[in-house]
Amino acid sequence: MLLKTPKILVVGDLMLDHYILGDCSRISPEAPVQVVEVKREQNRLGGACNVAHNLIALGAEVELCGVIGEDRAGEVLLSNAKELGIGVELIYKDTQRQTTQKSRILVSNQQILRVDRENKEELDSEVLEQMFGLIASRIDEFDGVILSDYGKGVLGEEMTQRLIALANQSQKIILCDPKGSDYSKYKNATLLTPNKKEAREATGIEIDDREKLLLALKSLKTQCNLTYPLITLSEDGIGILEKESLEVFPTLAQEVYDVTGAGDTVIASLCYSLSQGKSIQEACKFANLAAAVVVAKVGSATATQEEICRFHHPDCTQSKIISCVSEIPKNANIVFTNGCFDILHKGHVSYLQKAKKLGDILVVGVNSDSSAKALKGADRPINSQEDRAYLLASLECVDYVIIFDELTPYELIKSIAPKVLVKGADYEGKEVVGSEFAQEVRLIEFVDGKSTTNIIQKIKG
Repeated sequence: MLLKTPKILVVGDLMLDHYILGDCSRISPEAPVQVVEVKREQNRLGGACNVAHNLIALGAEVELCGVIGEDRAGEVLLSNAKELGIGVELIYKDTQRQTTQKSRILVSNQQILRVDRENKEELDSEVLEQMFGLIASRIDEFDGVILSDYGKGVLGEEMTQRLIALANQSQKIILCDPKGSDYSKYKNATLLTPNKKEAREATGIEIDDREKLLLALKSLKTQCNLTYPLITLSEDGIGILEKESLEVFPTLAQEVYDVTGAGDTVIASLCYSLSQGKSIQEACKFANLAAAVVVAKVGSATATQEEICRFHHPDCTQSKIISCVSEIPKNANIVFTNGCFDILHKGHVSYLQKAKKLGDILVVGVNSDSSAKALKGADRPINSQEDRAYLLASLECVDYVIIFDELTPYELIKSIAPKVLVKGADYEGKEVVGSEFAQEVRLIEFVDGKSTTNIIQKIKG
């Protein structure tokens, strides 16, 4: 079964992370401070923007809602978001505020100073009303909502409660990254993602063993009426309350270099999975995998589906077999072909090698056992869908394999929208299913005498 590409709305405090990197070889004669010789500067998306960036990396469609000022930092933030493919139509420009910007000065990769430009006052009620109206008019477009609260004025108590009520009324999951010690503003959310320190501040319970963790989770459920009471446990993983009992999903990190931004990765991964209809258990396991990838990198980072798959399946072949088209990299020249590929032979391999040369990424759709049986007859396929997919994925020329249940790959081609759609030369003069979604259709000659049917007949004597 193909999993859909979720569309997620991220509402919260938008920030620009500004980095000044340089060297230091002397102390200032004016004051006992370092003199930094600037080598380069970088701008990255921060705050709620980093959550959106994590979702984009996972393959989701994302819309960002928040406030920026009419200033240079705001322009850079918008430009960076658009470049990543993040929707920005719900971002409001407020002439009375400045864009939140955190400037960090680093010498030899060591941060020596941070300068914040921000306004922490709650937004004007008229601005909040306009934002809420825009969100309400489009809420049906989204599969899930994330509230990324950094206490910079967007998610006050009234706005937060209105957004949660709107999401619940529209039957959308809504996840909150909480701020402060009073979590009543997040009541009725699907889940919150406090860490142990934040949960202790909110519940007053020192979480130093499993019994205290269970008590803290029950306290959060009582306070906030959450669907899934959850606490992130850093190096110990994620703990959830499931039917009044504790369930802990241990971390999978092998190396930890930097935990910066790991919380954004966790909430993005949880929302991504739940928006696809997965269980909370599956979502927690996926979030742990994504976090394990991120903490092995330096600085705020993201995890792609490919990185998560390769981490989870060191076997490169298995990681090529995907269940969701969002795992396929965007902005690439994608070549798509499909078939049963029962009993892999020279003809198949030659065909796929030629197809690969037509673009950057070759995606192969494979008929499931049920659809192959409907097409080929009751005694087919010879090999199971898992075996056929694995053999195809083991070929160097194949980048991704995806199994589909339908008789034709029409919906799959529609979702992928490949640059090149490839079929065998026997389709000359025939209509090719899904051709309207591809930029180009190419036909490839088969190797004479090579077919699964011939092999089966030879085996039967």
